[in-house]
Amino acid sequence: MNEHAPRPAVLVTRRLAPGVADRLATACDLRYHDSEQPLPRAELLATAAGCTALLTTLDDTVDTELLDAAGPGLRLVANHAVGTHNIDHAACAARGVAVSHTPGVLTESTADMAWALLLAATRRLGEGERLLRSGRPWVWAPTFLLGVELSGTPLGILGMGRIGRAVARRAAGFGMPVGYHNRNRLPADLERGARHLPLDDLLASSPVLVVTAPLTAATRHLVDAERIARMPAGAVLVSMTAGVVDEEAVAAGLASGHLFAAAVDNFEHEPAVPAALLAQERAVLAPHLGSATVRTRQAMGDLAVDNVLAVLAGAEPPTRVSPPPPTAAPRS
Repeated sequence: MNEHAPRPAVLVTRRLAPGVADRLATACDLRYHDSEQPLPRAELLATAAGCTALLTTLDDTVDTELLDAAGPGLRLVANHAVGTHNIDHAACAARGVAVSHTPGVLTESTADMAWALLLAATRRLGEGERLLRSGRPWVWAPTFLLGVELSGTPLGILGMGRIGRAVARRAAGFGMPVGYHNRNRLPADLERGARHLPLDDLLASSPVLVVTAPLTAATRHLVDAERIARMPAGAVLVSMTAGVVDEEAVAAGLASGHLFAAAVDNFEHEPAVPAALLAQERAVLAPHLGSATVRTRQAMGDLAVDNVLAVLAGAEPPTRVSPPPPTAAPRS
C-alpha cells in the first residue's frame, strides 16, 4: 500500500458499545457519531461523502440518495442489526456495494426478551406495577389481577429462524407444545418436536403467539385484524419484529377483548407508538430492548466492525446478506 495514499473513510452513524469503535481508528479515517441520537439527514449525507464503508443502524435509511452522497468508492453498508429492511438492496447491488448484518450474536438475548414480555403480558405485571406506583389503595383477593397460566399451553411461533428456535427451546421448561409457521418447513433436527402448520391453522390453534418473522415485503402486516380474529378468544400475542404485526389491529383486538394481552418490543414507526396501543392497559410495551444486554450489544458492534475491517483489507465481509431479501416498503 502506498503510505502516502489517503486512508479509507468509514462513517459510524451511532454510538457503539465501549471500545468497539476503537478497533476502526487505526485502520481508517473514522467519522464517528458519538451519540445515541441519529444523525440529522442532511448531516448524514454530508458526512457520508467519500466513505468506503458505512456502519449503520435501523434508523438510517440507506437509499439511492445516501448511496449517491457517499460516492462511487463506497463498498460496504454494515448494518448493526439482523434486519436490513432500512436498506435498498437493489440500489446497493446496482452499485456493487455489499450489505452485511449481525446475525447469531443476539439470538439468546432476544429470545430471553420475548419470554420476559410473554410472562409480563400473561401475568399482567405492567398493570400491577402501575397500580402500586400510583398509590391507589388495593387489597389482595382471589379474583385480583388474574392472568393466563403458561404451563402446558400451546405456543405458536411465527418465524422459526434462530430467534424463533431459541424461543421454542425455552418453551420446554414450561411443558408447552410448540407449533410454528415458516415459509419452508425445517429439517427434523431443527424442529425438535415442533409442528409445522399453515399460518391460519397456527393462528387458530395458538392461545399464545410469538412473532419473530423478519420484515420483508411479503411479511409486512402479515398479522392483521383478520388474522388476529382467527386466534382463539383470550389469546396473547407477542411481537418481536416491527411491521410484521399491524399495531393498530393489536390495539383493536385488545379493546374488543378478543386478545387477553399483547406485548410489543419494537414499532413500525419508531420512536412513535400508536396512541391506541398506549391506551390499552393490557399492552406491555418495550422500547426495542430485544438485544439490549451489555454482552450482546458488544458482540453486535464487534461483528459489524469485523465486516468493515474485512472489506478494508480486500476480503469478503463474513456476514454478508446474500442473496438480497425482497425489499420491504420504506419506513416513513
